[in-house]
Amino acid sequence: MISIIAIILGLLLLLWSADRFVEGSAAVASHYGMPPLLIGMLVVGFGTSAPEMIVSALSAFQGSPGIALGNAYGSNITNIALILGLTAIISPITVHSQVLKKELPILALVTALTVGLLLDKQLGRLDAFILLAVFSLLMSWSIWQGTRKKSDSLAQQMEQELDQRSMSLGRATFWLFLGLILLIISSRVLVWGAVDLAHKFGVSDLVIGLTIVAIGTSLPELASSIIATRRGEHDIALGNVLGSNLFNTLAVVGIAGVIKPLKVPPEILFRDLLTMGLLTVSLFVICYGFKGRTGKVNRVEGLLLLIAYAAYSTYLLTGIANP
Repeated sequence: MISIIAIILGLLLLLWSADRFVEGSAAVASHYGMPPLLIGMLVVGFGTSAPEMIVSALSAFQGSPGIALGNAYGSNITNIALILGLTAIISPITVHSQVLKKELPILALVTALTVGLLLDKQLGRLDAFILLAVFSLLMSWSIWQGTRKKSDSLAQQMEQELDQRSMSLGRATFWLFLGLILLIISSRVLVWGAVDLAHKFGVSDLVIGLTIVAIGTSLPELASSIIATRRGEHDIALGNVLGSNLFNTLAVVGIAGVIKPLKVPPEILFRDLLTMGLLTVSLFVICYGFKGRTGKVNRVEGLLLLIAYAAYSTYLLTGIANP
């Protein structure tokens, strides 16, 4: 019971502190003259993935590779199958050509790179540095691309949101540091509760990381995707999921590997990364516009994604995956 309470309280505090951290960081960056587009791409982008990053980093430090890697890859599976599925059922998502030409191929290549690096069933520091180097190159390229578009709609949207959330520098700094401290504390509570619960029920910490922890740390992406879709901002909803998956695969796993080299359980390669890869490929099929029509993730495709997620989770939790 104590473990369950720790998981619930840890998740609630984690999500609340992540929101405070993002608001404080964005306000501080605005006070120091950072352009709104860069605040959106860097501060808010890092902030929504802060739960996965902190949880995986602490798990690696405490010697729990199952939660460190399960959280990252489980979040990716959750983002595509559960979050995109739910979002499409609420409101079908229109897909623009840029997603098919640039973002989806990059995600597919990054997934293939990850499989290649982990084939020896080890996440060494060299592997981790390669992942972080690729992430840095992609971020630099995205920032360069973004700064060339002076009238970018995302920049205008971020500027409006920053104006609405304006706060003094002192208050913004307070929320930044308090949010960061509470992120670390809540992550420690969540990881402890998850590991303890796994041991008590005889379930591997990998399965707990792939399910409970992954869903909990993906809640910010769920909220922002649903809100963006209801406002008709389909690019932001889909881009949020794809961007989060890139961040998890490269930065979250990379940071965990730098902190402590990890042994990779074989089921991650042949079950979880395979599932993640198949879901990524399925997005090409779903998002491609046949016979001249614009690509869309309709309610039917959303339902199929949810069914896939339910089947995967059932396989994990019924004990089939952990005899």
